[in-house]
Amino acid sequence: MGNKFMNVEEVADELGVSVSYAYKLIRKLNKELREKGYITIAGRINRHYFNERVYPEERRD
Repeated sequence: MGNKFMNVEEVADELGVSVSYAYKLIRKLNKELREKGYITIAGRINRHYFNERVYPEERRD
């Protein structure tokens, strides 16, 4: 079973952005999760939630 969390370097690499921007994005996504009642880890983001928010499925009409 793979790691359930992505670190800042993985996020930066996945999106082709700077590490500082990846930190900003992780903080934003973790804030969303905390507001939903989930426990978060600073500097890490749940891989499933990251993929869900960054690569949403196209809506079907």
